[in-house]
Amino acid sequence: MNWIAERISNARKTKGLTQEELAEFAKVNVRTIQRIENSENVPRGKTLNLICEVLDIDVEELNSVERGTSSKNIGTKIINSLFLIVLNLILMAIIGYLTLDSNANWNSRFGGVLISFFLPFFIVFFTKKMSGVERMLKFGTGYIIYFIMITLHQGFPKGFITGLFPCFLISLSVLYYGNELLRNRE
Repeated sequence: MNWIAERISNARKTKGLTQEELAEFAKVNVRTIQRIENSENVPRGKTLNLICEVLDIDVEELNSVERGTSSKNIGTKIINSLFLIVLNLILMAIIGYLTLDSNANWNSRFGGVLISFFLPFFIVFFTKKMSGVERMLKFGTGYIIYFIMITLHQGFPKGFITGLFPCFLISLSVLYYGNELLRNRE
């Protein structure tokens, strides 16, 4: 479903209108509304203005968002993904420094645990509409890569004893179950 179709369908349902009622109020054919909501047709011009007027939707907002979403290309998506992976690797490196360092004491390890909870919680707070799996894939990929690198370089026992892997599990758990934490909080 394209953006305009989804927005029109959601607005219609929010107002409690059927497709027939929307067609009647907007003075368009019912089949036109059906085609729009099924993404078979994209409304333009007078039809879009009539529908938006009934649903109290800003036509300019719809058009600008539609242009913005269609202009993203694969290069932009790849660069964004690489940025997220590098950012996650840096965050895990900070937690790794706090836990794996030979001079790490209990205070720095406790700091690693706090960071491994609060940073993902901060991410969850600003990505409430994402599912846990989507958030894990988007923000947890760097964590997983770091886990594999440390396991290959340091070994699993050292990562577990120092507290890095428990911090890793805390971070991924908060990313996955964060919506539940927020739901219980509200």
